[in-house]
Amino acid sequence: MKTAAPEPPSGAAPIVVLAGEIGADESKAREGERREDAVLARARAFAEPLLAGERLDTGEDALAHADGVAALLRAIGAAPSLCAAVYLVYAGDYLARPEEVIAKAWGESYASLVAHTRKLVQLQRNAREALGDAAQGASQQAAQVERVRKMLLAFSRDLRVVLLRLASRLQTLRHYAASKQPCPAALARESMQVFAPLANRLGIWQIKWEIEDLAFRFLEPEAYQQVARLLDETRVEREHGIEAVRQRLVRALHEAGVRAEVQGRPKHLYSIWKKMQGKGLDFARVHDLRALRVIVGDVPACYAALARAHELWRAVPEEFDDYIARPKPNGYQSLHSVVQDDAGRAVEIQIRTRAMHEHAESGIAAHWAYKEAGPRGYGGVSAAGDFEGRIAEARKAVLRQLLAWERELTEPASDKGQGQAQGEGGAAVGPGLFEDRIYVFTPQAAIIELAAGSTPVDFAYALHTDLGHRCRGAKVDGAMVTLNTALASGQTVEIVAAKEGGPSLDWINPELGYLQSPRARAKVRAWFNALGQQETVARGREAIEKLLQREGRTAIKHDELASQLGFRNAEALFEVVGKDELSLRTVESLLRPSEPRPDADELLTQRLSRGPSAESRPKGGVLVVGVDSLLTTLARCCKPAPPDAIGGYVTRGKGVAVHRAACANFRDMAAHSPERVIPVGWGGALGDGAALYAVDVVVQASDRQGLLRDISELFAKEKMNVVGVHTQSLKGTAWMSFTIEVADSARLAPVLADVCRIDGVRGARRR
Repeated sequence: MKTAAPEPPSGAAPIVVLAGEIGADESKAREGERREDAVLARARAFAEPLLAGERLDTGEDALAHADGVAALLRAIGAAPSLCAAVYLVYAGDYLARPEEVIAKAWGESYASLVAHTRKLVQLQRNAREALGDAAQGASQQAAQVERVRKMLLAFSRDLRVVLLRLASRLQTLRHYAASKQPCPAALARESMQVFAPLANRLGIWQIKWEIEDLAFRFLEPEAYQQVARLLDETRVEREHGIEAVRQRLVRALHEAGVRAEVQGRPKHLYSIWKKMQGKGLDFARVHDLRALRVIVGDVPACYAALARAHELWRAVPEEFDDYIARPKPNGYQSLHSVVQDDAGRAVEIQIRTRAMHEHAESGIAAHWAYKEAGPRGYGGVSAAGDFEGRIAEARKAVLRQLLAWERELTEPASDKGQGQAQGEGGAAVGPGLFEDRIYVFTPQAAIIELAAGSTPVDFAYALHTDLGHRCRGAKVDGAMVTLNTALASGQTVEIVAAKEGGPSLDWINPELGYLQSPRARAKVRAWFNALGQQETVARGREAIEKLLQREGRTAIKHDELASQLGFRNAEALFEVVGKDELSLRTVESLLRPSEPRPDADELLTQRLSRGPSAESRPKGGVLVVGVDSLLTTLARCCKPAPPDAIGGYVTRGKGVAVHRAACANFRDMAAHSPERVIPVGWGGALGDGAALYAVDVVVQASDRQGLLRDISELFAKEKMNVVGVHTQSLKGTAWMSFTIEVADSARLAPVLADVCRIDGVRGARRR
């Protein structure tokens, strides 16, 4: 529809365009096109004698394949210069030194493209073997597929390579379809799982849907034929019906004053089958076999067009979605409705503005995530994560690189330098999109993702911790390299390992560059920490065994000794002794038997028969009132020590047991048998060192290395002998029980106050 040219606004000067200027621009453009067409013809003439009669590994005629790839690229709008590069890439397989020859004859840009593409072909073959491994589980294969996708973009900084490989793969699938030869399952699976989603992510829809349909044909031949037959049975009727609906809607919108572009939207075989499988539908219930897309100028026009469509036909209520009012998480916006035409057939209608359409079709809205539901179910994938953001930038980078490369080939050298200074010239635009990651292969063709700058040692630890410890050398692409060699995407790495051994301390020296991964560094440090612990345990074991020999107690079992000292096992005891956190004097005190004390009942009988004796009065100990300084036993439950308030209780067969007056056991026994309570007191000069008494101290603290040593050293400094230790640690908190010999319990309070001032100690008290 022709429209009149708009008049300039009132008061504005008219715009005058000189015919000579237009003619000069058109002439320059035509000259550029002729120059590029000449380059394309020259490239084909250069490659023809090299490719004629040659066969690719897929069985295709090499020249025919190159012609097909060039035609595909031209069909999607690629410049002739990129189509010319196709012939040079395939000719490179039949040249002795392809990069050198092409660089001299065609320039460095073409040589770089040839080198990158040849390398990427080799990567594809290796990755195809990995994807074809039937032993892998579904989750492993899914992770492997995603790594292959990322690797294709990460390795190909020049994204022209990706575009060329997509066209090449589609041409190969066309060859198998046209020749009716069976396509290798691994190649078809790679096409479906890697190349079709990659084309979708980059917005190259023509290549995407055709790769999907052809791969579907080879992977699921029965399902493909079934869907094809169902479509063929209704094709003529469907095409006539959809055209009639389209024309009627166009007329209705025109009459309503809504300017719109109405398109018939094709539904491809794989898309139909995928929807049937994903939603559990039969063929008759796939509503968008007949589909229209309406593109209007603004949002009000979207709803006006929807209202007009619903006036013409009956809407299916449960099939309406307003993604304009409630956009999808990936930003997709459109009105979706299903109506029934006059014959009762379902027709899907999508209505959106031009901006919404460009947003959805460009791939920037991550529309691929909605379509690629994968194992989580149809429509179950949300576009999220840093990688998807980079994909949007990748598509822009494709266009920038194609334009920059085209300008590089056509502009004079001086102009190129200026363009590159502005960041627009040259084949590569800025740094690679995925420079923070690299993707390398194991000898079995499994893909391993590493941080950029990783070394063979990082690679070994990524495979297995034990392999990293035993790593002694590495081969990269079959050649021996040093262990601090930085790896690059696409390389095959093989580790040379010793049968046993451990890492080198040099590996954790950042200046030597052996390790890039923090995870690998942590594993090396953990190995040396474990080695240090083993040496500490060995040192503690040696000290304990020497002490046992010196004391003549070699028959005692190590675990029994550890249990008596409050440790869970002998190794824990050895570690504490090896760290000098437990004095050997404590172990000696346990090993040396104390002098036997006379039986309390015997003493009671003897003293009662002899009567009081001045010579028998001890300078320390416990005096029983009325029995003249009878020595008694101290209760273990409360461990009294002078000057504690004490009380005596006459036991059956063990004389008088002395308790602290505040002891709960003593109060309970006194309440039940008051006749057995007897007054007692401390004899001799208190605190004169004549007698030592064992008391229990409980310490609670934040667990840390050296805590037991610090507390033991404080007790030793205060000349308090530790005769027993029991420790327990849970969730970062340590509970410690010390048995200490004191002459005067009054000295204990200031010592416990000092204990509380030790780093990490939360509290200390007498039990």
